Amino acid sequence: MVFLQLFVAALLSNAVQHSIAQPTHTPSPVVDLGYAKYQGFFHEASRVTNFLGVRYAQEPTGNLRWRAPTTPKKVVGIQPATSQPPRCFQGNTGQGVTAPSPINHRRAETLAISEDCLFLNVYTPGDIDSVKKPLPVVVWIHGGGYALGGATGFFGADTYDGNDLIREAGRGVVAVVIQYRLGLLGFLSSGQVNQNGDLNAGLLDQQFALQWIQTHIHKFGGDRNHVTIWGQSAGAGSVIQHMIANGGRTNPPLFKGGISSSSFIPSQYRFDDPIPEATFNKVVSQLNCTSSPDQLNCLRSLDADTLQLANSAVSAGAFFGTFNFAPVVDGRFIQQRPTVALQQKKINGDFFLAMTNTNEGALFVDANTADTVHVPTYIHNLFPALTQSQVSAAAAQYAPLGTPITQVNAIMSEAILICPSHYVLQAFNGKPAFKGHFAVPPAGHGNDLSYYFPSTNGPLSFNNTAFATAFSGVFLDFARFFNPNVKSGPTITPHWDSWTVSQRVEMLFNRTEAGAPDVREISSSQDQLRRCQFWESVSANTAQ
Repeated sequence: MVFLQLFVAALLSNAVQHSIAQPTHTPSPVVDLGYAKYQGFFHEASRVTNFLGVRYAQEPTGNLRWRAPTTPKKVVGIQPATSQPPRCFQGNTGQGVTAPSPINHRRAETLAISEDCLFLNVYTPGDIDSVKKPLPVVVWIHGGGYALGGATGFFGADTYDGNDLIREAGRGVVAVVIQYRLGLLGFLSSGQVNQNGDLNAGLLDQQFALQWIQTHIHKFGGDRNHVTIWGQSAGAGSVIQHMIANGGRTNPPLFKGGISSSSFIPSQYRFDDPIPEATFNKVVSQLNCTSSPDQLNCLRSLDADTLQLANSAVSAGAFFGTFNFAPVVDGRFIQQRPTVALQQKKINGDFFLAMTNTNEGALFVDANTADTVHVPTYIHNLFPALTQSQVSAAAAQYAPLGTPITQVNAIMSEAILICPSHYVLQAFNGKPAFKGHFAVPPAGHGNDLSYYFPSTNGPLSFNNTAFATAFSGVFLDFARFFNPNVKSGPTITPHWDSWTVSQRVEMLFNRTEAGAPDVREISSSQDQLRRCQFWESVSANTAQ
């Protein structure tokens, strides 16, 4: 569990527990969703109407496990929407063979977790009844390797507070924060799941939430025809999944703009490939369902706490810093590997903004192996289907970068967290697309979160007002106008050229040694682009 604790500490440095102020005046707003009426509250400090814990899908329990989400059952009376929802069951990051995790291992939780977790939060500037013109909508999809997180972040130590997004947008958006099934319950894959269930349940939850937005967001003052989806890490990976969903032809369209902050595209196997099947068999074995004539129904018959034990144990058994449960190619919702779909320009959405951090990978590499790590062995563990010649070629790409630990940090950074953004940018060539680079030291994975949600994610790594305004502002300006060059207010960010294959430019967000903001346009690193081209060339074997 040491790695998991370090993961959270690094991702959410000095995070503080956040609680929403309760309503201070009546009457509170009520919205009728057809299946239920929800009563939110007006947050006096931010002057934003909050609806917290709104159910968007029926509880996915019992026979509904590993099935697509469905419309909630009708309930009578007014439901309170004044407190954060329980998070979905939490998994683990891979800890390899150095940290075995017995099946009876449980992790202490500071906030409620539940299998009944398909809720979302909606935030509207001012009083929803006073919104005269529908506002652009920004949808936040949380990260956590498809195993961790929720509307209340990691361990409940932070909240993805839509009040922050509305403030940074100059009160020009409606914000939505969604939850989705994680780990074993969201991404269990095998031929059996395909035959008697639905693959990629966690992604289907996200799509169902986006469909809910199309149906209901006007009741909160939002414009369903102006939706931007934005995520960080696995949330950014989710944005890319929705871009390639349904063969790039989701109909009706669910969004126009996409923002990826540290896009996360790990190996994405076909649902019945050996590795997903092996993971399914581990789950079945740990839960004593191997001899059952219907192993999936055996799993459905178990209580949620028992499933959670296997969720934690099996996910912890993955190679260090990786995740056992992740999206797969299911042939329907996700019809091709992301790299293939993007090469063929099969994409939903018309506008794209990508932000990557300089040192994305170090968080997912065991620093204790600095003196012993063998680069080819690491590459093989990360991508076991690579041939020996491909492993050697990959190692040769990174040999000039320094020590072995520096090399494997860069491999994790680029292969899984940086290069996928470039593949999307290439697919958008000819459409408005923008590339940013967050470089404020240490510029690690997750160091940008405190700029998006400053009220609940601790101090900024560079506490400079002009920089913070410029950096956080570009995302919300993009959400409002689909163009970071149209500003909500004064900013030091200069004109930002669109990224194209002939003009590969990105906006640098950094600080000088003297402590001043350094925000300027730069050319994309040619060496990094060359390495990304290598990973793209072997993507059939990395399963990306």
